[in-house]
Amino acid sequence: MKVFHNTTKKIFLASWVTISQTEASHTHVAQLQAPTAKVFFSILSPLRRQIDKIQVRDRQLAHRLCQMIPSQCPFERDLKLFGKLLFHIPPMCKLNPLYEELISLRFRAMCYLADECGEDISQYC
Repeated sequence: MKVFHNTTKKIFLASWVTISQTEASHTHVAQLQAPTAKVFFSILSPLRRQIDKIQVRDRQLAHRLCQMIPSQCPFERDLKLFGKLLFHIPPMCKLNPLYEELISLRFRAMCYLADECGEDISQYC
């Protein structure tokens, strides 16, 4: 049995682009970014600020937040057939534009339960 039959082959392609110093000084950074991405993030910024402003001061709210927001992505899977890995579904949570804010809200709720209430939070880890 050879190892390379059971491993996944990864292909890595790279391309190098050189920009001369005169081109780099004339190129504006805003021109390099997609305009739709900037509009998309500006639409969600009020919602992000609202999530960041939520203060966890209630024990029931903290428990509810820890139960509703998962600690890891529920969509990440390894599909196997007869013990062999067919393919891997990557975590899709990182594609969520509010992922960082929700995870920080869950962390604040867990810290409130552990520090202020003195409860055991091992069930949420």
